[in-house]
Amino acid sequence: MMICAGIVLPALAAETYTPGQPVQASFKDLALPFLEQHCFDCHDNDTQKGGLNLSELTAVDETNAATWKSVWAQIALEEMPPKKKTQPPVIDRLHVSDWIIGELQAAMKDKGGFQAHKDPKKANFVDHDLLFGKLPDGIQLTPTSSPARIWRVTPQEHITRLNELINTEPKYDPANPGLRTHGDAVPTNHGGELKLYFGTDNILRWEGGTVAYATAVKSVPVVLSSARKTGLKNYPDFYTVNSAEATQILGKAEDILQYMAYGPLSLVGMKEQITDDPKTYDKVKPPGDLRGLPTAIVYSTKVLRPLTPVYDLMKAPDVTDDSLRAAVDYLFEALTFRPPNQAESDSYLQVVKDSIAKVGKEDGVFMGLSSIFLDRDALFRPELVENGKPDEHGRVMLQDWELGLAVNHALRYLKPDEPLRRAIIEGRMKTRDDVQREVTRMFADDSIRKPRILQFFRDYFDYDLAGYICKDAKALAATGVSNRDTSHYTAMFDAAASTDRLIELILQEDKDVLKELLTTQRVVATRADATYFGKQRTQEEQAAAKATKQAADAQQAMEQAKEQEAKLQATKALKAEIAALEAQLKNNPGDQAPQRSLVRQRRLLAAAEKTNDNTKRARKQGGENMDVAPAPLEGPATLARVSRPSFGSGSLKPERILATAPEGQRLGILTHPAWLVSQSDAMDNHAIHRGIWIRERLLGGGIPDVPITVDAQLPAEPENTLRDRMRVTKADYCWTCHQKMDPLGLPFEMYNHAGLFRTTELGKPVNTTGEIIASGDPKLDGPVANALEMITKLANSQRVEQVFVRHAFRFWMGRNETLNDAPILQAAHAAYRDNGGSMKALVTSLLTSDAFLYRKVERAAKAEAQ
Repeated sequence: MMICAGIVLPALAAETYTPGQPVQASFKDLALPFLEQHCFDCHDNDTQKGGLNLSELTAVDETNAATWKSVWAQIALEEMPPKKKTQPPVIDRLHVSDWIIGELQAAMKDKGGFQAHKDPKKANFVDHDLLFGKLPDGIQLTPTSSPARIWRVTPQEHITRLNELINTEPKYDPANPGLRTHGDAVPTNHGGELKLYFGTDNILRWEGGTVAYATAVKSVPVVLSSARKTGLKNYPDFYTVNSAEATQILGKAEDILQYMAYGPLSLVGMKEQITDDPKTYDKVKPPGDLRGLPTAIVYSTKVLRPLTPVYDLMKAPDVTDDSLRAAVDYLFEALTFRPPNQAESDSYLQVVKDSIAKVGKEDGVFMGLSSIFLDRDALFRPELVENGKPDEHGRVMLQDWELGLAVNHALRYLKPDEPLRRAIIEGRMKTRDDVQREVTRMFADDSIRKPRILQFFRDYFDYDLAGYICKDAKALAATGVSNRDTSHYTAMFDAAASTDRLIELILQEDKDVLKELLTTQRVVATRADATYFGKQRTQEEQAAAKATKQAADAQQAMEQAKEQEAKLQATKALKAEIAALEAQLKNNPGDQAPQRSLVRQRRLLAAAEKTNDNTKRARKQGGENMDVAPAPLEGPATLARVSRPSFGSGSLKPERILATAPEGQRLGILTHPAWLVSQSDAMDNHAIHRGIWIRERLLGGGIPDVPITVDAQLPAEPENTLRDRMRVTKADYCWTCHQKMDPLGLPFEMYNHAGLFRTTELGKPVNTTGEIIASGDPKLDGPVANALEMITKLANSQRVEQVFVRHAFRFWMGRNETLNDAPILQAAHAAYRDNGGSMKALVTSLLTSDAFLYRKVERAAKAEAQ
């Protein structure tokens, strides 16, 4: 023990600290002395800074858990004690932080549990300098691993598995790599829905307009869902499958099986619907009103779905054990990505046979096979290493199917391709070298789609949320973009697909990937993006543009009036000629010459009248947007991945151009409308969210949770700018945290909340200044003039690269990093830098690391702790 100012403290600094080891100490022996030494000066009965009195805090229990959680955040983030106070030794801080987590887990075990430290954002609570710098004496790392666990299949993977059963996606086309391809995730449609569509490629015609199409097409929304929130979403600890989801899966399973067996016939009720004649309903008029009914759709006879053993089984007149087993084994591997063992095959075979015995072949087959959709491995991917032998550290290496599926899942949503499947079956997925071989092979083959890498960037950048941000119609119109119908939301789903394509182009180059994403001038754009990448005109510019437009319109109107008058005179002349010809024919009915002339002149008159109508309509429509100076986006054609057509003209189109954004206005993904709108709200920008994003994703900083006693609302003052309204965050109690995020988000005020560049706000010059504070890298800290200057500084920072590597680690490991992972993070960063900023090198390094390859089973962890 050591004595300090009359207080007895445990000599923790002299002890060895091993990350991950349970801290065996009591509140009285460890936490209380730490609080007395470092916290009571500001948080005792007399001071109570921030309204917090820690002198009355007792051992951790459910009643004070929220306070202890706040204390943990402050200690881990080195916010407490304040910088001007004497700081505790690093090991003391780590010991107390670990102790609080352990005590919170124990206290809350039967009361909802404590999981906050597992949240991806809380991984930033681990000191960055300890992960990438030299560790102080006394910290002893142990070989790392990840916990034995099962991962719930992600929504993207689940819907892709089901889609494989009923649809034949197009093969990869090297000439058009941006098009939707077999192996890609099923993209969202223009409504932001992730759906499974039955037979859309077979549709020739529908009756009753787009409403009929929308209501009659058998579409299954994704059942397994994830929270639509920012950040990483694929942690195993996040999701289970509840009974409601299981019930939905069973209901959809029978629809899928029927479609596998019969195709569109399983969805409709009239034989006239299955034909290669799109005009069949013109010949055979069905009874009643078809609008909105399944009978509204006409399908072709062409078979576009995969023909599987389920099809063979239902086509055959008799049922045999061989045909049943073929269907069972096929469906099992299609849903779990591995062949069933003998016991599994026998079990499901018996289930189907029992169902047939009870309700007959037709219903029995579908009922029995539906059970496979709820198999554990159809919904979860196990990494339980139950048959492996632990090493001296209690770690077991993944092998065979568990290792093969882990590698497969790291890159793909489809089942393992034949080389990987063969390697697993032949026992060649057991070592680090085996993983290196397969990962290298898959990266070298561009035809093997790797949507998990794109999903990482979606989770990391959060640019795919823009279509879900509900906008106030009046506030949206004030930005300069259209608020008619769903045009803005469709544009935002288009924007997400465009950003996907841009990321893929940069990944294809695989050079300085993060820096290029942050600083590229390239944009993948639709026609509507000329507005979204444009500049919102100032009031003076709007007035000048309107005046110019009015002068041009007046001149054009004069010219059009002259032209129209000439056309009217020509039309009158034609009518006079036609009247004369009609009179001539009346007097001489048998004369063929005037008859031919009359036909010709009537055609000329009809064409002239149509031209006149079109001119009038075009003049009425008029409509150049005076509020926006559109961006001059030009460039070669490219294609972006979009969903299957859903209904009518509202479907997203793949056609895009690869253009250059206006210089001095845009720089990288953080200035694209997709990202800017994703970080906005219904009425305005959200500078605080943007600042938090920069702090967490690029600087690796942590932000404590907002205390429940704080009303985190800005004043409703539509006459004031957002920066003016954010004055409330500068109150002493708020500014401690807000100084780390507000100055990072406010430079993005150079864009409005629809993502348009602007120089004024509410008629005043927009203030785009900000500051990087307490970044952890003194070279980064300091004022910035605007978002472009800030992004340029961040893009050239080694710390930002390292933070990027930390997020990649979390995504592919499915857990937060610990100090034991420091060597792996450093190796991954070195691989990235040594290979010119290669994402392939970074991912390969992570997938061949101990954290990916080894699991620690609970029994081994307990034995080691004892």
